[in-house]
Amino acid sequence: MTPFARTMRRLNDRFPWSHNDHFHPWIVAGLPARRRGAIEVGCGQGALLARLAGEFRHVHGTDTSAAMRADSRRRCAGLGNVTIDAAQLRDLEPDTEPEPIDLITMVAALHHLDVEETFAEAARLLSPGGRLLVVGLALSATPRDFLWEGISVVTNPLIGMMKNAPPRRGGERVGGPDVDPPPSERPRDPFPVTDPTMTFDEIAEAARRHLPGARLRHRVGFRYTLEWTKPGR
Repeated sequence: MTPFARTMRRLNDRFPWSHNDHFHPWIVAGLPARRRGAIEVGCGQGALLARLAGEFRHVHGTDTSAAMRADSRRRCAGLGNVTIDAAQLRDLEPDTEPEPIDLITMVAALHHLDVEETFAEAARLLSPGGRLLVVGLALSATPRDFLWEGISVVTNPLIGMMKNAPPRRGGERVGGPDVDPPPSERPRDPFPVTDPTMTFDEIAEAARRHLPGARLRHRVGFRYTLEWTKPGR
């Protein structure tokens, strides 16, 4: 390992942050105007699910992990408009959901799934005017991909430093090294790790086939975003 890589690893360990939670505000900012039903694929521990419950009449969270579903149910306890199960998109029908589906979202879940099938099923299930919002991981293959990977390597600890900075009160720094939580108590993504097998360009090509007009963008945090609005209203 090079000195630079060792330095980056030490910084990342010192200032960890949840790359998935980081994109929740992006999803909330892109919600459709009409908010009846939402589906979150790969709902994990339920943080985004609980947030969406305050925006939609009904929210359906799915996850193949029993442990994650249990975490989501604990997080969403008392929210009567939330359903959590292990259903796949292909198992669902628009007319059997409690509300018309105006949003489908997934964060770091698409690379666990068949991309072609997932895009096709999302297009089938969404109501006209509904939105698909994806935060994903892709395999780097092109110079552009590796450029963004390099940007993420450099910015990763910087973002972590900002997110781990103690709050300020009255213009003064509160806390410090003596009160900072140890690394074991700082937030990390608890989700199972699976390496992506499709490149950004391959995902974009699949989107062109099933989601005409979808917008994909490289992002920091080793992520990309995809947003698509189903035509018509």
